[in-house]
Amino acid sequence: MKKKTLAFLLVLFSLCTMPGCKAQDSTSNDTKVVLNEVAHSIFYAPMYVAIENGYFEEEGIQLQLVTGFGADKTMTALLSGEADIGFMGSESTVYTYVGGASDYVVNFAQLTQRAGNFLVSREPIEEFRWDMLKGSDVLGGRAGGMPQMVFEYILKKNGIDPSADLTIDQSIDFGSTAAAFSGGQGDFTVEFEPHATALENKGDGYVVASLGVDSGYVPYTAFSAKKSFIEANPELIQGFTNSIQKGMDYVNSHTPEEIAKIIAPQFPETDEETLTQIVTRYYEQNTWKEDLVFSEDAFDLLVNILREAGTLDAEVPYGDLVNTDFATKAAQ
Repeated sequence: MKKKTLAFLLVLFSLCTMPGCKAQDSTSNDTKVVLNEVAHSIFYAPMYVAIENGYFEEEGIQLQLVTGFGADKTMTALLSGEADIGFMGSESTVYTYVGGASDYVVNFAQLTQRAGNFLVSREPIEEFRWDMLKGSDVLGGRAGGMPQMVFEYILKKNGIDPSADLTIDQSIDFGSTAAAFSGGQGDFTVEFEPHATALENKGDGYVVASLGVDSGYVPYTAFSAKKSFIEANPELIQGFTNSIQKGMDYVNSHTPEEIAKIIAPQFPETDEETLTQIVTRYYEQNTWKEDLVFSEDAFDLLVNILREAGTLDAEVPYGDLVNTDFATKAAQ
């Protein structure tokens, strides 16, 4: 495993040994649950539908949503006890498990089944091919994170060497690449929404490819919690999963316009027309699963992506890192 990954793990484990590490008390009829999300993005629409439609309250959960701004920060909050449930790329759960954590983090519900980012070009390209990136400068993501690893996975699928055929700038903080691109850095940038559409609307860039489409089905983001928390609070985890499943059912049975209207309060800075445009983009590429079950095939694909990226060289058992009991019951 790379040195950066090991250093990251040491920081996380030191935080986890602090006095703040504890399980949430689930004895109250209206239990407070702190959920730390990796980013606040329209990509996660089913979760925001669950919030806005009151599905968590129906399950007796008082949800506090906190944005971590990066999987490393979300995992840190989870291990230190600042958050009860984390929502992030599952690669972080693999890293902590391989690092030897006894109270490791378990995935219990998968939300997205495709990558949620897009390749944005400085100029419009009607018939884009991935080999057009050869010799270019691209603003990429954090090493070891799903956005960057899926990008490299696509490049390799198209016969492109990520380290030799192009230059990928990974020095820019998460969420700041769009501003850097507008400022003149890079020939291409890899962006989540709403940044990709915002660049288009300003005339600063043009979406030329969807990483979600070109990578195929990938277990991109999932909900997870420490093993001890799940064991101590099975009813709470089930209620939480039920709430997310209701949100998933809604997006799979309503139009992008209806979905955008429901989640609009979560994105006050985005007008409803733009919001609908973004939801439609995710909707049409089949971003969201019908259920929350994190299958073994999906997990094996994740492991293969990590191995190809050079961030994993150990065996990781699906049965330890994934619990499908709650998602299976929620889907019934």
